[in-house]
Amino acid sequence: MAKQLLMFLWRTITHTKALENSSGELETEFFDSVYRITYIAGLSNSDNSFFYNLYSTTVKLMIATFMVGELWYMVTYVSSLDIVIEQMNVIVIQGMALFRYRYMRMHEDVYKKLATSMQVSNLDMSTPERKALVGHWVQRSETYLKIMLGLGSLTLAAWYVYPLVDDIEYNLTVGLRLGVNFTTTKRYPYAYTVHIIAFHYTAFFIMVNDVIMQAHLIHLICQYTVLADCFENIVADCEKDFKGLSRDQLVRDSRFREVYISRLGLLVKQHKTILMHTMELRKTISLPMLGQVTASGLQICFAGYQVALTLTVSYTKFFMSLLFLGYNLFELFVVCRWCDEIKIQSENIRNALYCSGWECGVATMEGARMRLILVATRASKPLVLTAGGITDLSLNSYSNLVKTSYSALTVLLRLRHE
Repeated sequence: MAKQLLMFLWRTITHTKALENSSGELETEFFDSVYRITYIAGLSNSDNSFFYNLYSTTVKLMIATFMVGELWYMVTYVSSLDIVIEQMNVIVIQGMALFRYRYMRMHEDVYKKLATSMQVSNLDMSTPERKALVGHWVQRSETYLKIMLGLGSLTLAAWYVYPLVDDIEYNLTVGLRLGVNFTTTKRYPYAYTVHIIAFHYTAFFIMVNDVIMQAHLIHLICQYTVLADCFENIVADCEKDFKGLSRDQLVRDSRFREVYISRLGLLVKQHKTILMHTMELRKTISLPMLGQVTASGLQICFAGYQVALTLTVSYTKFFMSLLFLGYNLFELFVVCRWCDEIKIQSENIRNALYCSGWECGVATMEGARMRLILVATRASKPLVLTAGGITDLSLNSYSNLVKTSYSALTVLLRLRHE
């Protein structure tokens, strides 16, 4: 009962126009949670009511002011390498999130097209197997979304507690220049509360960017897997209305030939559309992900430095730094993981085509051979999403980046000891 009440309140509070303007059931299934989280974070572009615009503008101004305060603090108050690294930990991740968000807003039409693509392309999900495939990827998207938000929220909880248990009497979660002296008994509670609210929205601004990216990547993966199943079972799908005929008889049946060629042409068109959407996404995320990969390398190094530094100093700060490192590692892993999966699934179309039953004689049909060769040729070169065209977004690149960051961390720790 309590769970149902919470779900009702959540859906009531997060009722967004993005869901009302959804292209259909498939978009809603994949992006329901994403749209709601984006709405509650004040970042929805679909809601234009006066009160929501006021709320959204307030949130964005608060985030911008918070970032400026952090940067101002680092420029004016930093006096040691440890404090510089501590400030850089948060400034780098926030700056990259802002850059990614602005780039996403610049290509808003592309992301909207990607969100509606599965519904608009009219992929055949009439079989239980394909419905199960869609359900599988929707569930995985929801699971990883919860893990990401859960890990991020756990990290925030540790950051909120630390200023209250450290040895400094009037301390904030991060170094911040407020413009007023808050180190008094009366002012500190107000300063801490305002600071926590701004920090909370800034942190969720970062997480919303990551959640949106992940949802679009998994959405594309799902389309490739469904299309692969359609290619693999094309003959079985076409022969449903031709009971009692053998495969040899079907190939000679003019009506079956017409049905097969029509369906094959539709699947070829759908494959081309998905490839175009993938290339559009690749172009859109290339530059932001180059910055993200660079920033993540720095963050992994800096967060690792904080973990090593605080291990024997403060268990609370050690736990806080460890969670922050974990979130950075997981966030980059998720992007590389799903980009790698897109590469695998785009290549799997060729394998599905090979298993489509072409050897039964359908390849001899007029127009079928050229279409089959066309799809096989397109799928023979898998689509690789890159960071600025410099490095692939893959698990192999991820492991190399972690190794490089660890090497930089050992150098940094050696310099500190010396």
